[in-house]
Amino acid sequence: MEVFDGKKAAQEYMSKHTLAFSTPELTLMRFAFWLGDSVPDPNNKGEGIPRMMTFMTEQDFEPVLIDDEKYEPSGAVLSSATYGNAYKEEKTDGKFCSECGASLSATAKFCPECGAMQE
Repeated sequence: MEVFDGKKAAQEYMSKHTLAFSTPELTLMRFAFWLGDSVPDPNNKGEGIPRMMTFMTEQDFEPVLIDDEKYEPSGAVLSSATYGNAYKEEKTDGKFCSECGASLSATAKFCPECGAMQE
C-alpha cells in the first residue's frame, strides 16, 4: 500500500522556505501549493508528476486483531486514579473485585486484573 509521508514532506518544505512572517493558514496554503507543483519524474525522464507523489512510500500494515472475549491489561493506566492510587496504601477495608476476587485499592473503579467495573 502506498502511503503519503507527510512528516518528511513538511520537514523538507520547512527547511527550504522561510516562514517567519506567515500565518498558520497562509503557511498551510503555501505547503499545499508546494505539494501540488510539478516536478520531474525520477522514473520517467521528461515526464512531470506532482511533488506529493515523490513522498509516497510503500508500506505493509498487518491487521490488528482484537479479541473481545479476553481482557489483558496493558499496565498503561495502573497509576491513574481510575485504577487506584499511584502510591502504596494500606488496605483498611479489604476491598476485593466482585468478579475475580483480586485485592483492590480503596478508590479503584475498575479491577486491574480482569477489568470489571466496581461499585
